[in-house]
Amino acid sequence: MSSTHRHIPPLQVRERAACMCDRGDACSSYAPGHALHLIQSRLASATPSDWSDAIVESADAATGTIVVRDLASAAPITVWNGAGAALVLTPGTPVAVHGRYNVLAVGREHFNIAR
Repeated sequence: MSSTHRHIPPLQVRERAACMCDRGDACSSYAPGHALHLIQSRLASATPSDWSDAIVESADAATGTIVVRDLASAAPITVWNGAGAALVLTPGTPVAVHGRYNVLAVGREHFNIAR
């Protein structure tokens, strides 16, 4: 004879998790614009045809907002990164933007971006 299983509901989340980059610490979230996840980085590296070359037009370190101009279409692309991308960028810096996986490449350094 088997007993019936009682469904145990998951615990309710009482507080939203806050990312540490809001306080100037290391980013603790993998949400768009925060820390770059290893899988996201590997997927972007595995799909080289989705990268677009761009030039930085502006980077606001206080807000994390970055504006780049796509070299192929000349369209401006506004992105946000809370993990410090705007701190290392200056106008005129060449970058690459991965359209599918939302990654900004600055030299060998990659950042997760929110569009």
